[in-house]
Amino acid sequence: MSTPMDNAESGITEYVTAVIGGQLFGLPIARVQDVFMPERLTRVPLAGDDVAGLLNLRGRIVTAIDMRARLGLPKHENGRPPMAVGVDHRGESYGLLIDSIGEVMKLSDDAREMNPANLDRRMEKVAGGIYRLEGQLMVVLDVDRVLEIAPDAMAA
Repeated sequence: MSTPMDNAESGITEYVTAVIGGQLFGLPIARVQDVFMPERLTRVPLAGDDVAGLLNLRGRIVTAIDMRARLGLPKHENGRPPMAVGVDHRGESYGLLIDSIGEVMKLSDDAREMNPANLDRRMEKVAGGIYRLEGQLMVVLDVDRVLEIAPDAMAA
């Protein structure tokens, strides 16, 4: 089994892939704590639309962030419940609500590109680069950027 140090030395990063609004995203696996189906969200009064609510995950209070709302996309109308990717940021637990979870991919750091000039502005705010995969573009989701916006929304 490889350690994070081995991956850093070899220039390989593992990503958990997720789909939001038809776009493929990759989250660095080192940032992912859990993947789960959120149950019983409690709305937060006066919170922005992107704060879906709070939930209890094995005794931890988790703030659920609606990634569709964060990206300015319409609500998902297919009736399926969203999936969530659990991450920590500055000692707080968050669940990023996504449409679906994919696979774990090992990708070379050398193949990662800077955000292209024509990347959708909504994605550009949370993107930490891209990978051009066979037939599709994977946007690397910068968890810190996604959650830096959260305090502003929660203060609203």
